[in-house]
Amino acid sequence: MSAGHGWHSALLAAYRMRWKRRRLLWRGLQARHALRVIADRTDQRATDSILCLSTVRNECRRLPYFLTHYRRLGVGHFLFVDNGSTDDTQAFLAEQPDVSLWTTGASYKAARFGVDWLTWLQIRYGHGHWCLTADADELLVIPHMEHRGLADLTAWLDAQGVPAFGAMMLDMYPKGPVAEQTYTVGDDPAHTLNWFDGWGYTWERQLKYGNISIRGGPRQRLFFADCPDFAPHLHKVPLVRWSRRYAYASSTHIALPRRLNAVFDARSGMPTGIFLHTKFLDEIVDKSVTEKARGEHFTHAERYDEYYDRLSENPTLWHTESERYQGWQHMESLGLMTCGDWSG
Repeated sequence: MSAGHGWHSALLAAYRMRWKRRRLLWRGLQARHALRVIADRTDQRATDSILCLSTVRNECRRLPYFLTHYRRLGVGHFLFVDNGSTDDTQAFLAEQPDVSLWTTGASYKAARFGVDWLTWLQIRYGHGHWCLTADADELLVIPHMEHRGLADLTAWLDAQGVPAFGAMMLDMYPKGPVAEQTYTVGDDPAHTLNWFDGWGYTWERQLKYGNISIRGGPRQRLFFADCPDFAPHLHKVPLVRWSRRYAYASSTHIALPRRLNAVFDARSGMPTGIFLHTKFLDEIVDKSVTEKARGEHFTHAERYDEYYDRLSENPTLWHTESERYQGWQHMESLGLMTCGDWSG
């Protein structure tokens, strides 16, 4: 390939990325019409508040600890979109003094799995803030968290001129059948789901978006061994110094502009974290039946019918090589996260 042709190809790729980002931002602007405000306390957020954004549905059991965890880490304000909950999720969130809440009955799948709704909130309220985007079953673990929080981490990232922080999603599970481990509301889910796969992950650099794709864990091991390309992606860019010109292209796995995706490049010396994924609480069996029928969680929902069927059978994810969770230092020793150059 000639130098001229290579330059032209790079220019064309950059042009396409800009237009893709603009289309995603336009979707977010349009998505605002689907949202109805329940409690707007955004005027209470400080100019330096770290914001947490999340789309939820029927998560009243998880939310008390979710809020405790992120308040302890240093989140200053939460922005939630409730997607038609039928439990006490909406009532619980509406009572929280540091929560702003919107609701919608629109399709989660048609809104790019809630990303379009959150894009609008990021445009409207997130510009200039560090924004953490997390599902209700995702608990962020960062280096030095026993004595440092998100304010310390983001101050260090700002000093380095780094606008984003990456975290690998780690599936947590109990020892024994998943539905036989009782969870008490308000407890740390990692006390119930205290095992994980410490090995077997693939890291693959992908040129299109400049990211590193991570796959593996118990879902690939048990449910997608014959079709690993269907296994969930585990790389995420959940924490970003937000600009109204930014957008997520694929959940929080991929962000635009593409420079935001360089978070797992070990050459940069940047720290990374872990999202403890607490999906496999005792409720997972009943939820799998419901979500299979709704068909709202995957682009090609039919590919995941067997996955939902097997989850509804109360499987055991634990095996003899499972690792017991012992904190962030253990994660670092296994190479699943790193302090990078951040001394804490």
